[in-house]
Amino acid sequence: MKNIYNFSIRYVIFISSLLFFVAVPATAKDLTDRTPRYVGSDACRSCHENEYKNFMTYAKKATSFKSIERVRKGLTEEEVKGCYACHTTGYGKPGGFVSLEKTPYLKNAGCEVCHGPGEFHVRMRDPRYIKRKMKVEDCEVCHTSERVKAFRYKPMIHGGAH
Repeated sequence: MKNIYNFSIRYVIFISSLLFFVAVPATAKDLTDRTPRYVGSDACRSCHENEYKNFMTYAKKATSFKSIERVRKGLTEEEVKGCYACHTTGYGKPGGFVSLEKTPYLKNAGCEVCHGPGEFHVRMRDPRYIKRKMKVEDCEVCHTSERVKAFRYKPMIHGGAH
């Protein structure tokens, strides 16, 4: 029995090591030679607990997909997809929202809508890999003057997102 146990432990260690080297690039350069992926707001929670809590509590966009569900009935599928750009995270971008079935963790407009894709930041735990200073222009990607009037929007940059 002891030999089987030793073999099992060695096998687990070998496979774990192999998976580590396959799954995690050797250097930051290896990682950043490609476009970062979206990881979803839950990936931010463990390090940014207070910001995450405030965002989930006070930011309407933390539940923005509900707006799509509410008006979906009267829209065509193409019109619904038009809502995704502002009401989900990363729609139409590499690693962004695709559908509720494929990317449910990106269904709302989360942290990465403002801060950019978080994959490199989460993996490297380095603030250089995430956008930290927001400007009104960042908000105006979705919040155009027509939408401001229609939706009575107040940018989180003024309201204190976190």
